[in-house]
Amino acid sequence: MPRIPTINTDSASVEQQQILANVKKGLGLVPNLVSTLAQSPAAAHAYLAFSGALAKGSLPRSLQEQISLVVGETNACDYCVAAHTLLGGKAGLTPEAVLAARSAQATDPKTQAALVFAQKIVTEHGHVSDADVAGLRAHGYTDGDITEIVANTALNIFTNYFNHVAGTVVDFPAAPKLAACDCAH
Repeated sequence: MPRIPTINTDSASVEQQQILANVKKGLGLVPNLVSTLAQSPAAAHAYLAFSGALAKGSLPRSLQEQISLVVGETNACDYCVAAHTLLGGKAGLTPEAVLAARSAQATDPKTQAALVFAQKIVTEHGHVSDADVAGLRAHGYTDGDITEIVANTALNIFTNYFNHVAGTVVDFPAAPKLAACDCAH
């Protein structure tokens, strides 16, 4: 049972209705995350603006989804893992790549470096080392790319924590369970 309910469109304010209508227009549906965040139009606008800006960034969509998956798994957010399992597939990730990303694994060393870094941001509360940053640079990431890895991680930490607090009802197909999770939670 959710602690913070989704917005009831019949009793929603004009601003809340506009948020939901814009999301539905863009996605074809309104995920429970957004309709719950819309309890605070400011929070919903902040999330949508941050997410929209990062979607236009330098990181490929597939990597953004992989970051979402490792952060969601590390934070034990069933909602985000389910959502990004579906979205990762739409971004071209194979089911195997989706599962691997949840444990900070990838067949491509550059991608794996980003996933390990994102996971470390979560587990170390942002306190990464000079060597961690140098390792990303050695894999070809620019300072702008590193900034976007941090931003994508932070956005997902926000949604993970919000879903934990709100008790957001998962409205995506459940993600498969990991056989053996090496993730830190």
